[in-house]
Amino acid sequence: MSVLRFFQRSQSPAARFLDGRVGYAVGDIHGRSDLLADMIALLEARSVEDTRLAGPPIVIFLGDYVDRGHDSAGVLGMLAAGRPRHCECRYLRGNHEQSLMAFLENPIAHRGWLLQGGAETVMSYGVRPPAFNGSAQAWRESADELRASMPPAHLDFLTGLERYVELGDYAFGRAGVDDTRALADQTDEALYWSRDAFIASKRPFSHRIVHGHTPVDQPLADARRIAVDTGAYASGRLTALGLEGTA
Repeated sequence: MSVLRFFQRSQSPAARFLDGRVGYAVGDIHGRSDLLADMIALLEARSVEDTRLAGPPIVIFLGDYVDRGHDSAGVLGMLAAGRPRHCECRYLRGNHEQSLMAFLENPIAHRGWLLQGGAETVMSYGVRPPAFNGSAQAWRESADELRASMPPAHLDFLTGLERYVELGDYAFGRAGVDDTRALADQTDEALYWSRDAFIASKRPFSHRIVHGHTPVDQPLADARRIAVDTGAYASGRLTALGLEGTA
């Protein structure tokens, strides 16, 4: 049975969201269009009560929309259509979206993506992946078939994804940050692939980081970061963090 979860940040040192606005940060979806559809319905139903004089609720999707789950095409279709409605939507690029786009450009060099859940994405568009030891031509033909099978709106959505979003005292990123660099100076490697060093660090940073990428059984919040990836593709739990005011 699928589970959707809203999570309010715990009482660690105060951070301020945008004045007069409500925000939600949605964790990794990974092809679970069923969970996304339910989350969108909940957010749209809440949008009237969450709208303030300063504007509608802001929904930040933290990336990794594709791979592993059964319906990446369906996920991209919903998000590319601007869902949830009645919200200001911000969509971050995840490492899996980065890998998908790299595959389309150079499939033989990035064929390992199919072993990281990309095969499910390819098949969700009705394309059969080639044999892993197939020729470079076979891989090129497969990538071309995938691109041709993806609606233009999906490709436009993927190319328009944001690297990070800064709102008040929060920075929303895919995986984490390099805490030796300012937010504006972050590398793609840090934003999309950070894990052990970021999680282990105790160094103060300019913002509290809200991220996915590293699955947790329960949402986790401390003074530096908030982790909201609850492994939806396997666990059936898609989590949204709710933010308002100073807490």
